[in-house]
Amino acid sequence: MNILILGSGGREHAITWKLAQSSRPLKLFVAPGNPGTSSIASNVHIDPLDFEGVRSAIIENRIGMVVVGPEAPLAEGIADFIEADPALAGVAVIGPGRAGAMLEGSKDFAKRFMIRHGIPTAAYETFTPDTFEEAVIFMRGLQPPYVLKADGLAAGKGVLIINDFDEAVSELQSMLGGRFGAAGNKVVIEEYLSGVEMSAFVITDGITYRILPEAKDYKRIGEGDTGKNTGGMGAVSPVPFATPLFMSKVEERIIKPTVEGLRSEGIDYRGFIFFGLMNMNGDPFVIEYNARLGDPESEVILPRIGSDLYDLLEGVAHRDLGAREIVISPETAVTVMMVSGGYPDRYSKGYPITGTEKIIESTVFHAGTAMVDGHLSTSGGRVLAVTSGGSTMAEALGKSYRSIGEITFEGMNYRRDIGFDLKNREG
Repeated sequence: MNILILGSGGREHAITWKLAQSSRPLKLFVAPGNPGTSSIASNVHIDPLDFEGVRSAIIENRIGMVVVGPEAPLAEGIADFIEADPALAGVAVIGPGRAGAMLEGSKDFAKRFMIRHGIPTAAYETFTPDTFEEAVIFMRGLQPPYVLKADGLAAGKGVLIINDFDEAVSELQSMLGGRFGAAGNKVVIEEYLSGVEMSAFVITDGITYRILPEAKDYKRIGEGDTGKNTGGMGAVSPVPFATPLFMSKVEERIIKPTVEGLRSEGIDYRGFIFFGLMNMNGDPFVIEYNARLGDPESEVILPRIGSDLYDLLEGVAHRDLGAREIVISPETAVTVMMVSGGYPDRYSKGYPITGTEKIIESTVFHAGTAMVDGHLSTSGGRVLAVTSGGSTMAEALGKSYRSIGEITFEGMNYRRDIGFDLKNREG
């Protein structure tokens, strides 16, 4: 089987890495990939949003399965494009069509979906530039902090949590005025949920599903969860407070109604679903959906899957996922993200990276790297995800931080307290 993975970050490197361990005879291609994927697969220099280019790559490389990593091509309808093309008949797509991707592509759609299917989530209203005054009145009835969400995809930057009312009004005006482009034509304002966040994941063939390992990621740039939000500074799996009782609530109240709700609405959803959750005194509430695996969560959940990932993907393609086994390792996996100086604001690129070849007790997933004049160099804000396993979180973190000590690039930054809030809960 020839498989094409779309994307270029740490998530796609982790997917490729896991598929490369399959017992099946697989040939892997990644578009566009990165220097990390090039060591275990063939990189194809095509933008995932170039659908015609993707089509050509599928035909040229006799691809039988496409795994879509990032959200943008899903929201733009890459799955529909492939399935509608007679020349691509029989090519399986792991990722929902445009209708299913609306779970992530529109916050308003996701909230209305949850309300229709009785899935616990925060109270909310949706507003447009024409209803700005109504939005201000609605916010006056809420207790701070105020949660403002751009309706569409905004590269992970479209959610604001603000304590001051006047500042929230100003930010709302900015959002509705074009700050996030078309993504902010509508803004969801919702009540703030107080609790502890975590993420759950499933893979589904549209009929049944398999629950993947859960994870907790760390979005803030600063230690102690301070500073600006980022795409993610690290992650831990398993999550100590995700007890069997809590996860049974997640499955019964959230996962089952989501999969069944999609099917009842005629949405053929085949792929991954990410559930951003808030644990409020032992009860789960949905903060958001993603229509794909998270990043950096992929770098900790995929290493904990003991079974063959391709077998699960084949189950999605054949719609017999219910007959496929998933084995989850009890070991802890952690990842620590090494980022460019200045991230998540302005940062420079092109700095040489040294030391990755010395790493022996961790796996280094490439997130924002490139080969420049034959040397590995930085090419993004999030550069490397250093992942390790261990019988305890402390053991795994120790490995990752020792490995980070071997790696250097100018301006490198990372959080030294990943998992800090879970230490007293472990065991």
